Amino acid sequence: MSSRLRSVVRLCVPILLLPLFGCGPGRNAFAPVCPTVRLIPALADMTRYAGNGPAHDVTDLILQARVVAVNGSCANGDDKAVLPAKVQVSISLQRGPAMSGREADVPVFLAVTEGETVRDKRVFPVHVVFPPNVDRLTMTSPAIDLDLPVSATVSGASYGIIAGFQLSPDELAANRRAVGG
Repeated sequence: MSSRLRSVVRLCVPILLLPLFGCGPGRNAFAPVCPTVRLIPALADMTRYAGNGPAHDVTDLILQARVVAVNGSCANGDDKAVLPAKVQVSISLQRGPAMSGREADVPVFLAVTEGETVRDKRVFPVHVVFPPNVDRLTMTSPAIDLDLPVSATVSGASYGIIAGFQLSPDELAANRRAVGG
């Protein structure tokens, strides 16, 4: 390569890269800190049976579900006093012989905590459709939007998120016996 061509390349490459200097986060700009996620074992499993009674067998099983993952992300928003977060809950499901039809709504909840205090809790029905000849599947909920209040003294790290199933008192008691607490 001639020296004149090298000089032209040395001058043109920085000029071509100039538009890229505005891309990406600003100097010393980091993604905001997200809340930590906790799964409480007694709330991460749901087993629904047909009929009443303390004793059930496999023929009474309507649906069995387990929270297998909770994923989230945070981003800087337009309002400095609000931290926008998105959360998705992945659940593993098994359709039982007592389930009529192939569709169900599974009640998943998200609770926002600050320390040991629950600040907000919402239940989100996750609609499940079992395809023909499929009795087990894993699915992820649609993204659930949360707006967390933040300030100079309260960041996303000040919060926690608990995910699980909205259980009946009998289901919760059975889960507590199963996990020993």
